[in-house]
This record gives sequence, structure tokens and C-alpha cells, in this order.
Amino acid sequence: MLSVEGIDLYYGASHALRRVSLTAKKGEVTCILGRNGVGKTSLLRAILGLQPIRAGRIIWEDRVLNGLPPHERARAGLALVPQGREIFARLTVLENLATGFAPLARELRHIPDEIFILFPMLKEMLYRSGGDLSGGQQQQLAIARALVTRPTLLILDEPTEGIQPSIIKDIERVIANLAERGTMAILLVEQYFDFARDLAAAYLVMQRGEVVLSGRRQDMDETAVRSYLTV
Repeated sequence: MLSVEGIDLYYGASHALRRVSLTAKKGEVTCILGRNGVGKTSLLRAILGLQPIRAGRIIWEDRVLNGLPPHERARAGLALVPQGREIFARLTVLENLATGFAPLARELRHIPDEIFILFPMLKEMLYRSGGDLSGGQQQQLAIARALVTRPTLLILDEPTEGIQPSIIKDIERVIANLAERGTMAILLVEQYFDFARDLAAAYLVMQRGEVVLSGRRQDMDETAVRSYLTV
């Protein structure tokens, strides 16, 4: 289980996260909701070690991650699908997938067959440049690249952003499938409420760097949650 305990994060004098806590369990999708600029991505950066925290603890599988560099967190099973996908446009699909080998032991440096079961279109496009793919195809490639690392904590930052509805449905099915296996905790940052609600087992809502609502999906007050998402 991931446990984030009362973390504070600053950018210079700006207090970006204020005593933020959350838990994310294997076999579940935990959704982080909120408008732009409320601290969602900062929270992910803290978990991944991309931004130091000032206070609190981040624990994954009983290991305190505070002070651990990002590459060591990747080796501990954390993987990120970043906002905007950030695939390598000039590399082929196969080469993009192979970048996921970095945190793996040599004997694990191969692409699992399940990648092409989850994303069959990638097998057909292995030698196509990443920049030639559509936005939805690039998003599937970004998720597949993260899965190549064999994560036990998969973190997705707004995977529906700029994606056509048919691909959103495909991504939803993949995330649900991964959660059902029970071997992976999934942390999903999202603004698309219906997508997040349908996947979430647990949720939290952020505003101004703080958690203002949280709970289990079955107890969610949708009206209250939506009020924090509308502009």
C-alpha cells in the first residue's frame, strides 16, 4: 500500500501542498480530482521524488521513500504516465517501449506479451515513429511504456486529456483490467469526472494544495465533488 502522511511541499516561498495525506491499495484505483493548479501534479512529483517535500512521509510497501531519488523509486515499483504523454517523437514505438527497460534487471529487459494484448495496435506500429501516432495512440504507448517497467504502483496524470472518446473507453478498460489483477495499486489524476468515478474505488478532491474531500466511491457525494471541478 502507498501511504502519504501529512506532506508539505514548497516551490520557493510558495506553499504548494499543505499536510496532504492519502492511501492507495493494490487492486484498486485511487483518483485525485480537482481543477488545474490545485496541487495534483505536485503531489505526484512528491511521490515520485521529482520534488522534495518539507514535511511528512511517503511510504510504499513499508519502505519510507523520503530522500530516495526517482530512479530508486522506479526500481521499487513506481511508474509514471505523465500528463501530455511525453513519448519520444523521433524514436519508433519499439524504441519508446524499450526505454522502460532502464530500472529493470538484465533478465527482465524484454517487452511482455501482455503489452500487445492490452494494446494490439502497438504491435502493428512497432517500427513507426512515435511522432506519427495520433494523440490517443501516443497515450496508449505512454501507458505501455510504463507497464514495461513491471510497476506495482502505476501513476497516471490526466490520461484522457486531448484524447478521442473511443480511445478513452479503451484506456478505461485497460486500467480496470490492471486493477482487477490485484497486483498493482493505481493512482489516477483526472479532471474528467465520469471517467474517474467509474474507475475509482477511493477518491480525494484537492483545492489550493489541500485535500477537501475524500472517501470510498460508494459513499461519494457527486454533487459536492462536481462543485470543486467546475470553473
